[in-house]
Amino acid sequence: MKPLLALARLIDALTERIGRLVIWLVLVATLISAGNALARYTLGESSNAWLEIQWYLFGAMFLLAAGYTLKHNGHVRIDIFYNRLGPRGQAWIDLVGGLLFLLPMTLLLAWLAWPMFHEALVTHEMSPDAGGLVRWPVKLLLPVGFSLLALQGVAEIIKRIGVLSGRLVLPHEAPEEEV
Repeated sequence: MKPLLALARLIDALTERIGRLVIWLVLVATLISAGNALARYTLGESSNAWLEIQWYLFGAMFLLAAGYTLKHNGHVRIDIFYNRLGPRGQAWIDLVGGLLFLLPMTLLLAWLAWPMFHEALVTHEMSPDAGGLVRWPVKLLLPVGFSLLALQGVAEIIKRIGVLSGRLVLPHEAPEEEV
């Protein structure tokens, strides 16, 4: 169990670093949006590329930070029963949910998204809009994002097994919201 818990800590550290980097995409997207609006209204100039890069960054924020959100207990769940259970009951729900729903779905979505990315890459797919961007970078976000979420799911499953085996005590997992 010790090697698995060490693996979970490594995954947590990777997820934390990625999440902290992705936070900066919010600033980048905001600056691009403000710059595009300023150019459009003051100079009468704009480009579809500036709009599309905002969409790409928005997609990157959500897809690449999904594992970070899972690590910090920020995903939506129905807490009617969950909050009434103790740590072991919650660990069972998280373990079963992770094994039956989270991992299969994230791995399936990553696997299904890969051919879309590959086709966009080899065909040099471009946006149909004038001045638009290449599409493969945004399509790469799908398999990468779902793979990172699956990886964090593995860490969460390992931690729940640690709780159930008595080798790990998790702190109270109230959703984390920084203001």
